[in-house]
This record gives sequence, structure tokens and C-alpha cells, in this order.
Amino acid sequence: MRVAGSPFCKVVTSHLPRMHHPSAFRLMSIAGGLKNSPIFRSLGLIGGKWIGAHDGNTLKVNNPSTGEIIANVPFMGGRETNDAISSAYDAFNSWSKITAAERSKYLRNWYDLIMSHKEELGQLITLEQGKPLKEALGEVSYGASFIEFFAEEAKRVYGDIIPATLADRRLFVLKQPVGVVGAITPWNFPLAMITRKVGPALACGCTVVVKPSELTPLTALAAAELALQAGIPPGVLNVVMGNAPDIGDALLASPQVRKITFTGSTAVGKKLMTGAAGTVKRLSLELGGNAPCIVFDDADLDVAVKGALAAKFRNSGQTCVCANRVIVQEGIYEKFAEAFSKAVQNLQVGDGFTEGVVQGPLINEAAVQKVESFIQDAVSKGAKVILGGKRHSLGMTFYEPTVVTDVRSEMLLAREEVFGPVAPLLRFKTEEEAIRIANDTNAGLAAYIFTNNVRRTWRVSEALDYGLVGVNEGIISTEVAPFGGVKQSGLGREGSKYGIDEYLELKYICLGDMTRK
Repeated sequence: MRVAGSPFCKVVTSHLPRMHHPSAFRLMSIAGGLKNSPIFRSLGLIGGKWIGAHDGNTLKVNNPSTGEIIANVPFMGGRETNDAISSAYDAFNSWSKITAAERSKYLRNWYDLIMSHKEELGQLITLEQGKPLKEALGEVSYGASFIEFFAEEAKRVYGDIIPATLADRRLFVLKQPVGVVGAITPWNFPLAMITRKVGPALACGCTVVVKPSELTPLTALAAAELALQAGIPPGVLNVVMGNAPDIGDALLASPQVRKITFTGSTAVGKKLMTGAAGTVKRLSLELGGNAPCIVFDDADLDVAVKGALAAKFRNSGQTCVCANRVIVQEGIYEKFAEAFSKAVQNLQVGDGFTEGVVQGPLINEAAVQKVESFIQDAVSKGAKVILGGKRHSLGMTFYEPTVVTDVRSEMLLAREEVFGPVAPLLRFKTEEEAIRIANDTNAGLAAYIFTNNVRRTWRVSEALDYGLVGVNEGIISTEVAPFGGVKQSGLGREGSKYGIDEYLELKYICLGDMTRK
């Protein structure tokens, strides 16, 4: 099965069956309109030029709602990636030397163009990724916010003067860009996972080679087109896609690439760590999660249901911060299960361009099969499916929003990310037990708690081994706060003032003999 965002995965293209429904013609019309848009691109970007693969091979990009082929993009590999690296390396010499204020203006122009094309970008995300249009438009705003934030942060990369230990010395610390960055991004947020990496990289003077997911390259290419329109010089931002193993290997092997930033599975993150050792590259890794959502007896039931619903079913459960385990205290368990199931039952499923739809398809057939295997494992071990639990009548890769009760820690639903619209409900008695269950995992990305007890809020938040904690809130990501995990959920942070440090090196300068005239 394909690992999301993997630079090593084998690309398998399949001709999905066409889905016939009243909106099919409307989807074709939207796709046709986007292809005529000035931001639509279907070639790779190297050195400011739009190019195909050297051997002419292409890769089909499908609409997961219908199986229709949206476009063909180049099936690139190591040769094209090395060209992109060389382009980024050459551009680094000039880009890193212009003033922070100039880079800030370029990024601000890029932000303005993204927002002025918000509708088209949102439609493109829905078309190739499947998420509802309203959610896709939200991703555009969220993704653009990183470009805006780091346009401002570019001018705040401060150094230090250190009080010298000797009278004739002067000690300085400078922050300088790390160099060429390889950015490997997944399919679930085809715009925001790019801007969250490229924004800070460009702000501090790095240049970038982006490898978007083969499943959703069109949004990345549109964003790159807007970067060119914003005046960002050729070679500063490059985009290659196609043969993921070859592209990943080229990025890892090149001594000119000084940093890899990756969002995807923990398994692939470990491979990247191994591969980066040869040239001792810096790494930022945002890896898999197994987010607990703890609902205490004293929680406001309505707030808990609303928050858990948002944390679980956003993007059809296909985010690494989705609530993977809903851990409910026994005193409120039955009430919560009933209220939560009613709320889930009201979720409208369909293609993302249909009004009122809040859940689209899963990304591909492999994703559906994974969900099915997790459900089968849970039921075989005593869990109960109280809502959903099967493929949706719409066909294709649509899956019913599902609630499973009596889930226990030994089941796959509790041990691994389901990455689908399935909410497993676990039961606990005491606060200590809830913390133990929540921390009983190698992952440590996001966690959520619902309680009206202020003291408990502090105790539990501090006890949870997670990089992000939401209290009485299910949507917590923002460009101004650091995003990242602990344990096997990754290294480093993205977003916020802390995120730019991931792309900077510290240089210490000692000036001697300062007292001589």
C-alpha cells in the first residue's frame, strides 16, 4: 500500500471506474474552466522554465470523486531533480544576498496573488484531492497565511552581540540561511503543506526544490506559477514530481541540498533520517500521529461533541492531527456516544462541489481498504459498529462516517492511524488512566482534552506527551503557533517565529585585537 507523501513509494496508476451522477457534467465543466485559467500548469518547474520529463513519460492525475483524468503531468526522476537542485544552488547565491526587506516584498506579492486566486485554487484542491470546496477554500486561506506571516518574519531574523571575556575581543552571532532545501509534501493538504515549508525557507534566503505528492501535483504547480508572477526569481522555487524513489534519492544524495523537510508517515521519515546521514543534512520531519481526544465527565457535552467532530472528520479523517482515539470517561460515555453518533449521522457525504457536503471521498482505493481492514480487526476483537462501517452507496472511494464503540487498546484502531472517517470510542475511569492510555503510543503529534476543570486542564496538558494540545477545541492549527510533534511524530517545528529557525544556521564571529589603534 502506498505510504502518503513517501519519496520512496512506488507510483501505481490505475484507471478508476467512472462515477455517473448528475454532477458529473458540472465537474467536467469546472475542470475545463480551470485548465483555461492562467494559473493552471501541468509541467514541472526548473530554473523558471516549465518543462516535461526528459524521456517524455507522464503521470495521470485523477479526480478521486469520479475517477476522471484531470491532467497528465511529467513523470520525472533523478535527472530532472538534479537539474532542479543545480538551479536552486545557482539561485541561492543571489537570493540569499538580497535584503530581508526585498524578500519580504516578494513574499507579500505571492500572498496577494494566492488570495486573489483563492476560488480557483480551492476548486483545484477539491478537484484533485476531493475535500469539500468550503474546506478547500479554508486551506487556501490557511496556506496563504504562512506566506504572509513569514513575509513579515523575514525582517526579524536577529543576531546577537555577546559580552566578550577579554577586553580586546568582540563576539557576534549571525543567522544565515542553511542553503538549498528539499521539501517533500503529502496529498492531504496540497497547498498548505508547501507554503508552511517554502514560506520560512524563502524568507530567510534559502532556495527550494519541492516534490509534491504524485496524487495532487496541480495545486503545487499553480502555487509555483503564482510565485513566478509575484517576481520571485527563477530557480528560487522549483517543482518536480513523478518517480518518487528516484526524486527522493537524488535529494538525499546531493551535497548541494543542505536540508530536507518532510511531511508524511513515520516509516518514511525514518528512511529519510537514514538517507540524510550520508551528507549530514538538517531535517525537519512532521510524521504520523495517533491523537487522543479525552472527554472527561465534567466536560460540556455540546462543546465536546462539536470539538471531537471537527477534530475527527475534517478532510474525511485524512489528517495527521485527526482524533484517532476518542477516550471518554465512563460517567459520560453513553451520553457522549449517543450525541456524537447523532451528529456524525448528519454529516453529508458527496463530491466536494455539491452544496452542503462536508465529507468527500478518500484519496484512493488503498485508503478504503486500509479502513476496512481496521474495522474488521476491531469487530473481530469485540468492538461494535454503531454507525456506518462500510463503503458509501455513492461508490468510488466514498466511505460512510463511522462510529465504533467498545474499542480497546490492542485493536488496530487504537494502535495506528486509520486515516479515514472512523471514530473509535474507548472508555476510562480515572484521570491517571486517561493519561496512560493517551501516552501509550510511539506517536506524539496532537492531543485534545475536554473538561471544565481548570486545574485538570493544566495537569493533563502538561502530562500528555504531545507537541500540540487543544483544550475544549478541535481545530488548533494556526500560522502563529509552532506545529510539530515529539517521540516518533517528528523533529522540529513549522509555523510561528520558531519555524524560521529550522532554516537558519548560527555563525559565531570573534573579532580580535580590537584595542590596538
